[in-house]
Order: sequence, then C-alpha cells, then structure tokens
Amino acid sequence: MPEEIPPHTRATPDPPIESPQASSAGAQGSELRRHLRSLAVDVAPLRESREFRLLFIGQGVSFAGSMITYVAIPFQAYQLTRSSLVVGLVSLAELVPILLMSFVGGALADAVDRRRMVRITQISACGIVAILIVNAASPHPQLWVLFLVVVAAAGVDALERPSLDALVPRIVPREQLTAAAALESLRGNLGQVVGPPIAGILIATVGLPVTYGVDVATFLVATVVLTLMRAVPPAPDAEGVNLRAALAGLRYAAGRQDLLGSYLVDINAMFFGMPIALFPQIASGLGGPAVLGLLYTAPSVGSLIATVTSGWTHAVRHHGRAIAFAAASWGVAIVAFGFAPSLWVALLALAVAGAADMISGLFRMTLWNQTIPDAMRGRLAGIEMISYSSGPAMGNLEAGIVGSLAGVRASVVSGGVLCVVGTVVLSAVLPRFWSYRATP
Repeated sequence: MPEEIPPHTRATPDPPIESPQASSAGAQGSELRRHLRSLAVDVAPLRESREFRLLFIGQGVSFAGSMITYVAIPFQAYQLTRSSLVVGLVSLAELVPILLMSFVGGALADAVDRRRMVRITQISACGIVAILIVNAASPHPQLWVLFLVVVAAAGVDALERPSLDALVPRIVPREQLTAAAALESLRGNLGQVVGPPIAGILIATVGLPVTYGVDVATFLVATVVLTLMRAVPPAPDAEGVNLRAALAGLRYAAGRQDLLGSYLVDINAMFFGMPIALFPQIASGLGGPAVLGLLYTAPSVGSLIATVTSGWTHAVRHHGRAIAFAAASWGVAIVAFGFAPSLWVALLALAVAGAADMISGLFRMTLWNQTIPDAMRGRLAGIEMISYSSGPAMGNLEAGIVGSLAGVRASVVSGGVLCVVGTVVLSAVLPRFWSYRATP
C-alpha cells in the first residue's frame, strides 16, 4: 500500500463552483451511498483476524459438502420406502445422540484445545460419511445403515459444535461479534444455497455414491485448513470434564430468562414450523430431484439476502424483541408456503422464511457470544446446540406424522400458525427475554 501524503503537505486547489441543484443532487447521492454501506455485511473480522479467515474458509467448504449429504440421505430414505414418515424418523434419529453428546461436547470445549477438538471430529465425520458410499454402491442399499450413519454423525457433530461455536469469541474482538455472526450466517447460507442444487444434480447424473464422495473430500479440505490455525487452549480458570461442570452450565442457563427465551422461541418455531420432512413428497409431484434441490435452497437464498444486507443489525439493541419478531415472521411465511398456488410462490415464501430465520439466528448468536463468560462458553454452546437441533428434528417428525394423517397442506399451515402463537406466549411468560437490551 503506498504511503499516504501527510495532510499538511497536500495541495489544496480551490473547490469548483457548483450550482445549488448539483450540490443537492450530490448530497442525496452521498446519503444514498452511506445508507447502502450501512446495509452491507461487515467484513472486519475477515480482514483483521487470520484465525477467523481460516475458520471461515475451512468450515465453508465442509458445510457445503455436508449440505449435499443433508439432501442425499432423505432422498435415499424416500427412494427406499416412499414414506415421508420414514424421512421424519431419519431426522428424529439425530435427536438422541445430540441430547446425550452435546453436554459432553460442551464440557470438552471448555477443557481442551478447541481447534484440536474440531479437527478430530472433522476426521471422524469423514469416516462416517464413507460408510454411506459403501452402502449406496451396494446392490441392495439398506435403510438401517442410513439410521446408523445419522446417529453416529449427529453424535460427532454434538461433540464438535460447542468447540466450533466457542472458538469465535476467542479469535474475534467483542465489538466485532455481531459482524462475525453475520459472516458465519453468510458462510452457512452460501453452503445451503450451493449444496442442495449440487446434490440434486449429482444424484440425477452420477448417483448417490459419488454424491457422498464429494462430502468426504470437503471434510479433508477442512481438516487441512484447521491444521493451519493456531491452538486455542482452554481458559485458565476452566473446569475439567465432569458432571459438576455440566450441571453448572445448566444452572447458569436456567438462571437467565434471556437465554431461556432465545432457546425456547427457536425450539417452538422449528417444532411447529419445520416442513422439510415433506419436501421429498412435495418434490416427487413437481419434477423430482431438481425440484427437491430448489425447495431446500429457497430458504437459504432468503437467508443469504438477509445476511448480505445485515449491516443494520449492529444498531439494534433490543435483541429479545428482534428474535421474537423474526420467529413469528418465520411462522407467517410457512403459512404462506402452505397456501402457495404454484412452485414459484412456494419458493418465494420459503425464501422469506429463511430470511426471518437468519435474523433470529444472528441475534441469538450475538446474545450468546456477548454475554456468556468464556470459561462457560463451551458448555452453554452445548445447550444452544440442543435448542437449535432438537426443534428441527422433532419438527420433521411432527410434520411427517401430521402430513401422513391430514395431508401436506394441513401439516404446513397448522405448523406455521402454532409457531406464531407459541412465540407470543413465550414472549409473554418470559418478560426478561422480551425486554433484553444489549449494552454497547
């Protein structure tokens, strides 16, 4: 970068004479540019933190691959059984290992090197996905293998996620945590936008074994990038991995209504308003795997748009209300999806739902990272994982059951309505969540 000329040595030519109209137009243009800059996502964490850059790149590649498998597994389950209920059960299989292992993962995140923990779990996940390749390539693929892999992968993810979430507050300054949350959302949204269409194309063209193989390759790339990061040892006052430490995290979360509200509002929204288990059935009547990819991608497109225009979020202080409004908006958009008269209207409704979910997640992540002590960040990240993982897992089962009994539209619409009602009730019974205001 060239050295800047000191201000006192610069030539100062006389300013040109402008007409009042030109001056006014210039001022308006400057104001418009300022507003546009205020909307753009803040990339300061990427610019200023080497460790965050590496984490962003590695997890971006890995997550895109995981989204390919995320589409391929339910597709294969529906292909083998022609049952949306089975697809919902496959999703529910994730819940038990998440509930059991997230507490262990949270305790480990506070007691060991977080970077090393993430690297080990990435290698383990790579081996688990390799089992899917063998199963898909066999003459008679087995449904029970899908359940086994989902359970194992969920357990490994529950061990990894608390360390991954707890890394960010250690490598990014506090004043940049909202920007880091937006960038993490951007990374996830890009993976969700890119992954499902690629999955649909790969499934339709080269088959499931190669599709799963792409995910294995992305895990290997992420492992290499993590190796380049510096170590992130535990805090000096960190407790060991024991039951007392895990219970201390639970007591801390239970004592804060703002945290409880952020967990319960999201669980409510995902339990009632999660229609993903119905996507394979909906797509089968609309064009097959290509349409399935569009359904999975549409919420992510909305999330991506909301993310790249998230610069305004740093000025919001009432995070509790922002989370509640976003969760209710998700429910309204899901109702619109249920009544959509065409594919394109349905995709638009899903995109709006995705934008609302991203905004909710952004403020939840900021609340967590700004207010939880580093010595407990891993354990609370484990609890957070239960909140944002159990809702979709149970919600997919709920959608599959209601869809099987009452039909797809009834399942989607009723879920969206109950999402809105539940958000209102939780905001009323948890006043400290509703009134939570972040300090500068």
